[in-house]
Amino acid sequence: MIQPTVTLYGLANCDTCKKARNWLTRFDVAHEFIDYRANPVPPATLKAWAQQLGGWEKLVNKAGTTWRNLLPQRKNPGSDPEWTLLLKEYPALVRRPVVVQADGAVSVGFTDNGFKKLFGHQG
Repeated sequence: MIQPTVTLYGLANCDTCKKARNWLTRFDVAHEFIDYRANPVPPATLKAWAQQLGGWEKLVNKAGTTWRNLLPQRKNPGSDPEWTLLLKEYPALVRRPVVVQADGAVSVGFTDNGFKKLFGHQG
């Protein structure tokens, strides 16, 4: 088997994650998929992702029903431990998918054009 060059973190039943996985397969990009509901991401990793992306706001999906249904006092975490606790309790708050490349570069989300740029595919 080809060594995965990309690790995709998401939820197994997420349509966007399925599209991203199909795209990677179609373009022969070796990858591993990790369902972060079944395999929670350690707080230190979440914090590193948030830092690389430019802050917690970039890692957390505030457009979804999970965020909208949170109690108002939970919507303003004031520290890294509060953010990581929130994401541990509500893994669906993490933008999907999180893409971690072999060199450690992190990005979030999926679009066809975005992946073409990310992985250098034309056409």
